[in-house]
Amino acid sequence: MDITRFRRVMWLAVVMVFIAFLMSMCDKAHSAETTLVYSDNQIADAIFKAENSKTHPYGILAHYKNTSPRQACLNTIAHAKRDWNGNGDFIVFLGSRYCPVGAKNDPTGLNKNWVRNVNRFLERGL
Repeated sequence: MDITRFRRVMWLAVVMVFIAFLMSMCDKAHSAETTLVYSDNQIADAIFKAENSKTHPYGILAHYKNTSPRQACLNTIAHAKRDWNGNGDFIVFLGSRYCPVGAKNDPTGLNKNWVRNVNRFLERGL
């Protein structure tokens, strides 16, 4: 291979890597942008509505001595944000922890609706 052809191939490779990098940044920015436009309080409000429980507000099953169910919910959201790597939808990530599909305490399988319901309340703006 002559030097001119080698340079063209290398230049093309550099351009392709740069395009792939830009595309990955756009995807990451888009997923973070679409799911983090809501505040922790807005997410907690949507969870409260989606859970719709008088006995277990926010879906919090434990009864804490010094923490309200809302604060426990907000703590869970904040912790999930620290653990989330930015890939994918944050509400889906949160749901996998907050209300996992197939959990032992969900014998009727309602957890599968959690992400859709929370997103619906977020989009409605309550």
